[in-house]
Amino acid sequence: MDALLDPQTGDYAGSRTDTLANAVYLRLMTPLGGWWADPTLGSRLHELQREKNVARVDLLARQYAEQALAPLLDDGRATRIAVSTSRQPSLGESPIRTQTGWLELHIEVEDASGRVQRFQHPVRVA
Repeated sequence: MDALLDPQTGDYAGSRTDTLANAVYLRLMTPLGGWWADPTLGSRLHELQREKNVARVDLLARQYAEQALAPLLDDGRATRIAVSTSRQPSLGESPIRTQTGWLELHIEVEDASGRVQRFQHPVRVA
């Protein structure tokens, strides 16, 4: 069991977990190559902060998340990972015009025991 990380703050939540929550969180939040001990850990999601909120960014976000989470499949901790996206407008912005805002990743991970875990991860896009 690991100490649970709070995805909102990045701090320890004060409880323990036997889920893949920490592994998913760290792989999505860490820039690819940003951790000295494992240059393959992380994602390219941080690169999307400079991209416009257009349809192709949805595809890029899904690909970057799937690439970052693939090691969970490779080491046998997960048997299936599904990633989908939805768009979120910025505060005070009309839902019709989403030139800037947030892209929400919806991640579903089936762990080795067959338990399905769901995660949401916001990605800022310009």
